[in-house]
Amino acid sequence: MSKHEKLVRRFLSKPADFSYSELSTLLGVFGYEEIATGRTAGSRVAFLNRQTLHVIRLHRPHPSNLLKRYQLDLVEDELRNQGAIP
Repeated sequence: MSKHEKLVRRFLSKPADFSYSELSTLLGVFGYEEIATGRTAGSRVAFLNRQTLHVIRLHRPHPSNLLKRYQLDLVEDELRNQGAIP
């Protein structure tokens, strides 16, 4: 099993300690890249898939780097709707 497959499995298990950097890597596997949302965006981030032009928006966690459960659910729903994960 590759590192990317392990990361996808870990993501789908919805661990309480899934970090923002892990999410960024995971979305990169599916062709998303973090894009600048402007100087006044604060902790708001966007990930763009340049092939499909699909955007996933969420808040970067702070002060901790760990994502909340609702954020994992949101990203999973978006990826399932795009057909990236079954």
